[in-house]
Amino acid sequence: MNTDVVQKLWGFCNTLRHDGVNYGDYIEQLTYLLFLKLADEKGLPVPEACGWPSLRERSGTDLLEHYGEVLRTLAKKTGILGDIFAGSLSKFREPVNLKKLIALVDETEWGALDVDLKGQAYEGLLQKYAAEQKGAGQYFTPREAIRSVVRCTLPELFLSKPASRSRQSVIDFTVHDPACGTAGFLIGAYEWIMGQTHEGADLRREDRERLQKRTFSGSEIVLETRRLAMMNLYLHEIEAEIYYGDTLAEGPHTSKCYDCVLTNPPFGTKGAGDVPNREDFTVRTSNKQLNFLQHVVHILKPGGRAAIVLPDNVLFEDHAGRDVRGLLMTDCDLHTILRLPVGTFTPYSPGVKANILFFRKGQQTEQVWIYDLRTNVEKVTKGHPLTGDYFKDFEFCYQAKPRAETDRFRRFTRDEISRRDDNLDIFWLRDESQRDGDGLPDPEDLVSEAVTQLETALDALRDLAVKLQENGK
Repeated sequence: MNTDVVQKLWGFCNTLRHDGVNYGDYIEQLTYLLFLKLADEKGLPVPEACGWPSLRERSGTDLLEHYGEVLRTLAKKTGILGDIFAGSLSKFREPVNLKKLIALVDETEWGALDVDLKGQAYEGLLQKYAAEQKGAGQYFTPREAIRSVVRCTLPELFLSKPASRSRQSVIDFTVHDPACGTAGFLIGAYEWIMGQTHEGADLRREDRERLQKRTFSGSEIVLETRRLAMMNLYLHEIEAEIYYGDTLAEGPHTSKCYDCVLTNPPFGTKGAGDVPNREDFTVRTSNKQLNFLQHVVHILKPGGRAAIVLPDNVLFEDHAGRDVRGLLMTDCDLHTILRLPVGTFTPYSPGVKANILFFRKGQQTEQVWIYDLRTNVEKVTKGHPLTGDYFKDFEFCYQAKPRAETDRFRRFTRDEISRRDDNLDIFWLRDESQRDGDGLPDPEDLVSEAVTQLETALDALRDLAVKLQENGK
């Protein structure tokens, strides 16, 4: 059913291209309409004159003019509606095309699909968009990876409470994503909590209200993506504050601290070159990923937990990279690193090699457990997608008390890491594909590896330029 919906909606996108509506505009306009349709199904508060029935019953020029007025009216509202529709404009020129899209959206009872705007149906569109236009996938983390991170991180906050406290009063923590994209991590955390409480039935009314209004927050630098995040959260009946702006810049968002941070900051060097003006950053560098890591450490409360997705170069980069890793292991207990399979971010960035770092603030690192889910693991492809099965053994090893070493799960003491000059790029399994000459890496993997090395070199040169400039003052 989801596939049919995606095919219908995407097929109509190709029709709209002849009306001058590009892929990005189509996703945006579709989002407005999906929001209004779902709001109608869920009974969410929208001004009556702007509701879904008002669009469904009109046609021709009257529909086109009314749709534009709906967007303008909602953009002027205060609160969440105003934030969601801020700056929204109609991109339709032909009323017949708008009418057809409304009819397509109206064919499906979206609430019955049990998916959200970033769920299977909508994510299917985003995958197609990513395939057609590079860069579209930079805001999305695979749902199975999100679920695994949540299953590892949230129980420490939600279930590990004193026995004297009831399960009904445990919603007293905050969850934040400083690079939230379409809010996948926040919604993943919310869905996990709802699953633990029989869809909220076990929660007291005040705790349910806290969960929906004061537990989740995030930051996003792209206005359109922030809009998607707020819609997505709102349709889950979550009223979250999503800060609009540069997370790494100075601002009021840097003074707030959280119990849990789950995030996948953007990879690559786009926008790199500038050193953030942040007095709370101990290491001055233009590397965005290293700065995000410093930011996460800064905004964690003492005892707070974090999970952050980072590319390989963060584990081995010299100079600023080594300094930030040392800072992390001094201020936090970096207890676990998960080395993700190659292709985890297929189809968005299929060759990217990445890791998830799990740490807790307030205690120095004494040992780091590393799980190698990459060596001799089948590459993630469209034909072999990422599933929950990939993470089962990792989660078992992560949650075991006491932990025990296995072929894939190894412990390294702080002294051992120090002798490696704080290089955390550690592998110990022999790569079976390298035993014969035919087992060469795929071309896209070789290209990804080369890009990583080049970006690492560029980061080093940028940081050298910063130091030279500072010394010349």
